[in-house]
Order: sequence, then C-alpha cells, then structure tokens
Amino acid sequence: MTHEQWEKLLAVINGELIKPLLVGFIIDSPWLPGWAGISTIDYFSSEQMWFEANLKAVSQFPDIMFLPGFWAEFGMCTEPSAFGSKCSWLENELPYPDKIITDISRVDSIHKPNPGTDGLLPFVLNRLKRYQNQIEKTGHAIKFAVSRGPLNIAAFLMGSTEFLTAIRTNPKEMHKLLDTVTDFIIDWLKLQAETFPSIDGVFILDDIVGFLGEEDFREMALPYLARIFQSFETSVKFFHNDAAGLVCAPHLSEIGVNLFNFSYQHTLAEMKKLTNNAVTLLGNIPPRDVLAAGTPEDVRNSVKAACDSVEDKRRIILSCGGGMPPGVSTENIKAFLSAGRGI
Repeated sequence: MTHEQWEKLLAVINGELIKPLLVGFIIDSPWLPGWAGISTIDYFSSEQMWFEANLKAVSQFPDIMFLPGFWAEFGMCTEPSAFGSKCSWLENELPYPDKIITDISRVDSIHKPNPGTDGLLPFVLNRLKRYQNQIEKTGHAIKFAVSRGPLNIAAFLMGSTEFLTAIRTNPKEMHKLLDTVTDFIIDWLKLQAETFPSIDGVFILDDIVGFLGEEDFREMALPYLARIFQSFETSVKFFHNDAAGLVCAPHLSEIGVNLFNFSYQHTLAEMKKLTNNAVTLLGNIPPRDVLAAGTPEDVRNSVKAACDSVEDKRRIILSCGGGMPPGVSTENIKAFLSAGRGI
C-alpha cells in the first residue's frame, strides 16, 4: 500500500468523505495466480513469482487499494501448520490443512506454537524480509500484520462441524483451545509488527464467527476477538467475515474493529445501521456471481445498486463481499473502478 493510499484509508476510517469513493479489494492466493497466469503451486513456492504477481496487480490498477498488500501467505495452511497440521498441496488448488484434534481429549495436547520457528510462519516472515526493499522501491510499504482468527484456526485444527458442535457439548475444552489459539495469534501479530516497523494495521480473518448465534458469539467469539484487537494500538483494525455478519456487526466497536469486510448478502445500509456508522465498511457486491461470473455491465449495475442503498457515503470503501474470488477478469475490475468513479 502506498503512503497516499494509507492516508486516504485513515481519512475514510476517521469519517471524512473522499470523492470519488475509494475502491479496495482483498487479494491473495485464490485470485492472484490465475489472473497472473501462473499455477497456484508456483505462486506459493516461488518468491519471485509471488512478488511479480502482486507487483502486476498494483501496477496495473494503481487507483485500487489492495489489502493487505503483498500478502505473504500459504493459504489456509499458514497458521494451522504451526500447530502441526499436515498440509496438502496441488498444482492449481488451494492447500488444505488436516485436522489434528480427532478426539476432544486431545485439546489438552495442544500447546501454543512459537511463531518465530514453527510451521510455515518463518517462511512468511522471510519472504517479506527478502522482498521488503523491492516492495518499498515500488512506493508501497508493509502496513498490516495478518492472521486467521481464533475460531477459524480452531475449526481447522478440529474440523468445522466438530468444533461448532463442541462449543455446545464441551464449552470448557473449547475455551481452553481458544485461549491457546488467541495467545498464539497475538504473539504472531506482534512478531510481524516487531519485524516490520512500518506496520500500523492488524487484519484478522474469521468466517466461522458467522456460524454462531448471539449467545454463542458473546461467549465464544467476542472475548477472544476483543483480546486480539485490543492488544494493539494500530491505526487500522480490520476484520473480515464474509459468512453471516449480522451477529458480530453490532459488537465491532466494542471489540475494537474500525474496518469490516462482510457478506454480500447484507447491504451497506443494513451494516451502517448495525454498526451505528462507527465502522468503515469494505463492500459490497457479490464476489462470485457478479464480480467473477458477471459481465462488465453486471458489475457496473451492481456497484451502483450497492451505493444507491445508502445515503451517507462516509466510511465506505467500495469492494466485493469477501476476498477477490478466482476468475475475476481485468475487464470486470476496470468496470468496477469505472462505476466507482461515477458515484
């Protein structure tokens, strides 16, 4: 992210109305390799190809804010690998970590990893270290410390169904697991921030939050998310949950979140009301059915409809309801940007 983009992001978060509205997308391994014309396995295994794919995106679309920017990651395997999950890799599919908790009694065997030495985390840091100078030569900087969230990681370690069931059947054990995972996430984010002093944002992704009801959210998600976000004094506290977001939206300010990317199933107006217009919203057109599968005209119409749903356009960054999905074309991105300039 460039200095100018960062200053505009802070201005929008602080409630200033910038025209035209900012356009921003979360981009990572589901979209970048295919768009850049390389295989997924090359994207993960070749530092040079990873850098060139990200550089191509920021160079071709200088007026779009890509978040978190030059994201060094290994898909969903990044954090679970530190706990010992076996990671499976295919040429053009995203990697997937195997669960390691096959019985509830195994929760006691889960110990907090060291993010400086365990799993794929040292490779994430080293990739950014090796390319920091080249990133900065392009006018960009490493601005975010990034991690999957506590429920997301716990669900990978156990299996999603097993984890969600255990929230009700074994809450004591799930609190223990979430305590361990949350402490690990804080360590991991702090290590990133210590390694790169330019970091002034925290970015947490956790879709499992969207599968909880109000009671379970208050007990099993809110305290752990709050502990993470409130452990940092960064200017930007960014949360992504593109599953159902209604349960968490009213609590985001309490948690400490000031930037939220959410499901396209919720309108900007609906989210503004639920967040009391205190949180900047990153959204909100359908990512797969419109941005990826639609025509440029579909994209333009969807952007207009999203903006027409809300009168107060402060604290809005135009995007899709989730990360950039596979298959989004250059033409559709240009159509999105063109539509945003006309708002």
